[in-house]
Amino acid sequence: MPSSDPVQRFEDILENIARIEEFTAGMDLLTFSQNTQALYAVKHALLVISEAAKKLGDVGSELAPEIPWRKVQGLGNHLRHEYDRIDVARIWFVVEKELAPLKAAVERALKELDGGAA
Repeated sequence: MPSSDPVQRFEDILENIARIEEFTAGMDLLTFSQNTQALYAVKHALLVISEAAKKLGDVGSELAPEIPWRKVQGLGNHLRHEYDRIDVARIWFVVEKELAPLKAAVERALKELDGGAA
């Protein structure tokens, strides 16, 4: 069911991206893969991002069409149902390559929802 408050959902996404940035600061794939606390925390933050994306409904696609929202939403299902087969390198790829464009798109969407205010 889509959320009645897309601003909150976009803010949830940004908050969890910031957490992931904090959890992984100064790490590379090797140090990340050896840090079970960081790995667990990042997986949880990605679950929240995925759920927030689901709750956005079509708003995500309307305000940030460049983001593959179905893929973002599907990540949570993968983390929940395939938890025993999670590829740490794939999680790291998401952290390294896919969160920055998502963050930028969400920030733009929030500005648009705020009437274009800076």
